[in-house]
Amino acid sequence: MRFYPASTVVSAVCLSLLCSPSYSTEAFHQNGSPAFSPRRHVTPSAASELRAATTATAVDVPTSPIAGMRPGTSGLRKKVEVWQAVDEENKNYVENFIQSLLDTAVASNGGKMLDTIIVAGDGRYFNAEAIQTICRVLAGNGVANIWIPQGGIMSTPAVSAVIRRREGGKAQGGIVLTASHNPGGPGEDFGIKYNEGLGQPAGEEFTEALYERSLELSSYKTLEGGDDIDLSAPAGTTYELTSSSTVTIIDQFDCYLDALKDSFDFDKLREFAKREGFSLLYDGMHGAGGPFARRVFIEELGLPESCLLRCDPRPDFGKCHPDPNLTYAAALVKKMGLSPDGSADPSVDPSTLPALGAANDGDGDRNLIAGAGCFVTPSDSLAMICDNWEAIPHFAKEGGPRGVARSMPSSAALDVVAEARDIPCFVTPTGWKFFGNLMSSKELFDQTDYTPFLCGEESFGTGSDHVREKDGLWAVLAWMSILMKANENVPEGESLVGVQNIVSNHWEKYGRHFYCRYDYEGVESDSANKVMDLIRDSFVSGDVASAS
Repeated sequence: MRFYPASTVVSAVCLSLLCSPSYSTEAFHQNGSPAFSPRRHVTPSAASELRAATTATAVDVPTSPIAGMRPGTSGLRKKVEVWQAVDEENKNYVENFIQSLLDTAVASNGGKMLDTIIVAGDGRYFNAEAIQTICRVLAGNGVANIWIPQGGIMSTPAVSAVIRRREGGKAQGGIVLTASHNPGGPGEDFGIKYNEGLGQPAGEEFTEALYERSLELSSYKTLEGGDDIDLSAPAGTTYELTSSSTVTIIDQFDCYLDALKDSFDFDKLREFAKREGFSLLYDGMHGAGGPFARRVFIEELGLPESCLLRCDPRPDFGKCHPDPNLTYAAALVKKMGLSPDGSADPSVDPSTLPALGAANDGDGDRNLIAGAGCFVTPSDSLAMICDNWEAIPHFAKEGGPRGVARSMPSSAALDVVAEARDIPCFVTPTGWKFFGNLMSSKELFDQTDYTPFLCGEESFGTGSDHVREKDGLWAVLAWMSILMKANENVPEGESLVGVQNIVSNHWEKYGRHFYCRYDYEGVESDSANKVMDLIRDSFVSGDVASAS
């Protein structure tokens, strides 16, 4: 729904994002509707007139419950046409879900309306339109402060950083528009997840309450009148949606960059990046992590622009599947001298290859790590980061991690290291929210403080407590720091210790762990549920011998 006020002031700044070569115009198309004029660009005498022209009225809109709004391990994911309400049965889909989410958040907040929420997405198709709808629902409900990153695009770990750091952790939650590593574009996936006040994904109790609320919803609140927000406006621009609700465009980088600088020694990394023999190749897969990689690797660490691949966010991820694994990061895998199965290509000379290769997924929270002719499995990567914690200031300044964890499907490589290094180790169900409970054990449950904390999963996710999400860039900087530490006594001009050396030494010390992962994509839900029911009934609750 678009709103056209009787009097509109159009700002030229609204054209800047649409003309940028780094973003697809399709991602931010406003269907011809004019943009708000930012209040800070008008004279004081005109400000009151503009506020009157753009202030909208909150209204209640009748609706009916929509089936199937139960979030999974990380939010609710559906085909984008469901969210767009192409079919009448999905009318008001975004509004219904956000109203259910907000009602649940208010109940969790003792019945008080949330004061500050950040809304951001990974830039996939329908991102901009959904942000507009969500902001109207939030404002209609009386949320006082709504933060949106410039362009509406922000990586998932960066959203967590904003929740935890901006204005002293003022935000009480974050609405993240992402379907993670799933494809985007017409006919593909869209999703929304919620992060709570400590920056972690909402827990099962919250998501189940959200689902129950969605089944009884009879109306939602939104705005009548007013115009779309100019997402391309400069950071610091504010828009008064109602007399009690304001949108602020925020810098997408600052809080996240602060979190990374607290975790790593950027000055030393900048010097290491200049060493002969070190080079990096990073694949952003046209996701939200690309601009953050450019900011960190190019602007902060001084690496050449040529080290970046596919770092311009696109609504369809450039027609690629933004999952950083051996299959979908095939171009990077080949450039690192690897065969499609991850083994070294014997026809390639390793000395001609980049020292470190990495890829992130659609929302910038997953990672693939490789060296010259050497693929590092996610489970091994986690274990090796743990064993080399002295190289990472976030852990070193505290004497090492106080806790580590892996998801159940991951290999036991981490367990062996944790036992040897006398670090408490946990195994959790799949879902980063379970790691969040451990990281926030002290704040949430007044239990043991396990921070600094390290965790990861076999599905290419790695992170620490610097935020409460897995973090692809963090993992790359961790490996860069490990290489820097391994080469601190190597004289200039001599061959550097590489990823292959670190991996081989680790296997020699701890042994090698093997596991196999199978990905089933586009499976019909009913059939998949029958398989899972069989597993639960026969192998979890039942008699294994009778499963045949």
